[in-house]
Amino acid sequence: MIQRRIYLEKLKKLQDTRLIKVLTGVRRCGKSTLLQLFREYLLQSGVEENRLISINFEDLQFEGLLNYRKMHDYVSQRLQEGKMNYVFLDEVQNVPKFQRAADSLFIKPNVDLYITGSNARLLSGELATLLSGRYIELAMLPLSFSEYFEMKREGNGLRGGDKRETVNEYFRLGGFPYAASISDDEIRTDYIRGIYNTLLLKDIVARKHIGNVELLERVIRFLFDNIGNIVSAKKIADSLSSAGTKTTPVTIEGYLEALMDAFVLYKAGRYDVKGKQHLKSLEKYYLVDMGLRRLLLGDPDRNIGFILENIVYLELIRRGFLVQIGKVDDLEIDFIAQSGSEKIYYQVAATVLDPVTFEREFEPLRKIKDNYPKFVLSMDELAMESDGIRQVNIIEFLLEGRTAKF
Repeated sequence: MIQRRIYLEKLKKLQDTRLIKVLTGVRRCGKSTLLQLFREYLLQSGVEENRLISINFEDLQFEGLLNYRKMHDYVSQRLQEGKMNYVFLDEVQNVPKFQRAADSLFIKPNVDLYITGSNARLLSGELATLLSGRYIELAMLPLSFSEYFEMKREGNGLRGGDKRETVNEYFRLGGFPYAASISDDEIRTDYIRGIYNTLLLKDIVARKHIGNVELLERVIRFLFDNIGNIVSAKKIADSLSSAGTKTTPVTIEGYLEALMDAFVLYKAGRYDVKGKQHLKSLEKYYLVDMGLRRLLLGDPDRNIGFILENIVYLELIRRGFLVQIGKVDDLEIDFIAQSGSEKIYYQVAATVLDPVTFEREFEPLRKIKDNYPKFVLSMDELAMESDGIRQVNIIEFLLEGRTAKF
């Protein structure tokens, strides 16, 4: 079992706090495994097993609890009086009106509540209203490169240890935890195909009542092939329509929302650095895992710069940053990462050894006159600095994730 240390340490800090701990993220990113690791920690800390109440709502064993009142009664009957009880509700979005049961359990003084879900709507609507200020979200992602590298280096019967070889593998295969432990390429591909089909049919088509699955898959392929490009619903609709697949921007907007709700895509808005204002159009979308892209489009033999950009975007949000695309005059900054008063600017490129590429990546950062840190991340081994802008090897940047903060 892969130790998700950063997330596990966060749960340890939150133990017994008067907050509902809500773990969200794409299917198979490790939410259930994290709860299992935390339960093991509690047992090792001296918590009796009868004070750990766990329900996985995708397990047929608990099918009879897909009613919020029955689920509430099941948990209530098992609470140990006078002691803290730890309640784990896994994939709770499968229970209609689960929010009412969660609220009722939360107000009990002897309940520490943990819930997981694979849909962003888990924290919208009634739950957010009922529990305003009383929950904290831990947004999980598949394995970071530092976690992937550590797993490979420590063995598990797999080769690993060489940074360059391992990062190339990570870029190709992605970081779904169980997939990363499979050495056979055919079996791994079949496993990722299973994740994709579940996301497509269960989390998107069924939940959003989408009738035209073929159109949805065309949209997905378009987005997977255009990570790192500025797109809009109209641009996607026009592109598909010109290729013979008639659709409308309104339909595309619905599909984009569904893909983001299922944590397949993440949207990065744009920010005008000089004008100090958020721009309302032409966002970028990034993919949750490169393994899904390879499944649909094959090995990444092109657009490596955009793949690197996608990896860096995920790493920044994994470290707790709000990430936006920057605009300065008519130039673009790949990422503005903010957390509280902290702000960092990033450019991402496969290489900056060519003088033309060097100028293209450094020039937007030179135009920013504030004193916040500015970095150019590339695969180049040679570190350099120009006008206070540091060029850093992207592998070393990703390995810093071992100490990443929330």
